[in-house]
Amino acid sequence: MKVFHAVSEARELAGCALALGNFDGVHLGHQALFAEARRHAVPAAALTFQPHPGKVLQPDLAPKLITLLPRKLELFAARGLDAALVQPFTREYARHSPRDFEASLLDELGARHLVVGHDFTYGAARGGTVETLRAAAATRGAEVHVVAPVTVDGVVASSSKVREYILEGRVSAAQRLLGRPFDLDGTVVTGHGRGRGIGFPTANVDTQNELRPAAGVYAIRVCFLGTPDASWLPGVANIGVKPTFGVNEVTIEAHLLDFSGDLYGKELRVQFLERLRPERRFGSVAELVGQIKRDVEAARAVIARASD
Repeated sequence: MKVFHAVSEARELAGCALALGNFDGVHLGHQALFAEARRHAVPAAALTFQPHPGKVLQPDLAPKLITLLPRKLELFAARGLDAALVQPFTREYARHSPRDFEASLLDELGARHLVVGHDFTYGAARGGTVETLRAAAATRGAEVHVVAPVTVDGVVASSSKVREYILEGRVSAAQRLLGRPFDLDGTVVTGHGRGRGIGFPTANVDTQNELRPAAGVYAIRVCFLGTPDASWLPGVANIGVKPTFGVNEVTIEAHLLDFSGDLYGKELRVQFLERLRPERRFGSVAELVGQIKRDVEAARAVIARASD
């Protein structure tokens, strides 16, 4: 998949079908837009913004991102897109009128199919709507395709709902809207070695991902990034402050089942399959070890179901 960082760089996409949106999380609703873009027998592309407009316009209220840009682009490619156009979002760009936005895509880029959600808006003060975009496209012989919301068990797939589920620790509910498990990437860094001391060595995962699941214990799968044909390894992760040991720093610690080897410095992708329990303080290390053993068995059952 080709990646362009300005409309002026992407002239070769003339005639393309272009899906428009922020696409944080690349959930099932976003995937429906991509499927519509691919349907037109022309190059299929997506326009997204970097950084998220909320971080520029309302930084104090901006949402924590489900996916950082590199992972988002990886997911674009996995959904069969031919190209991505990453538009830098600045306050100056935010002041562009709806007509400027229309002209950049329909005249300068030469898109012939624009794919949007039913509530799409654009331009300064969100003055452009689906109706104004459709009228602008019609004057250039282009078409606008409006994709209806995707629902799962009566819940609309949206970035805000996915974010809500993850922050609540409801990662299995988030998975139903994403169409895949929520994941984050990170590097294994040196920890305090407490897990190894009680017989359950853990990888302390340092991640740049903005969104983390709620504190608790999770059934996970892990793969090593940058490894050809990397396979998923089962595991259990604890997110929290390790109250039994009186530690206040929030960490993500992953114990890989039936694995031995040096993980320091490794780049990992961690998939969160199901929350097993909330974080809690135990009266003794022995009590904690007993609970970890039960967590491991519960995780094995969850991972076995996920692998079926």
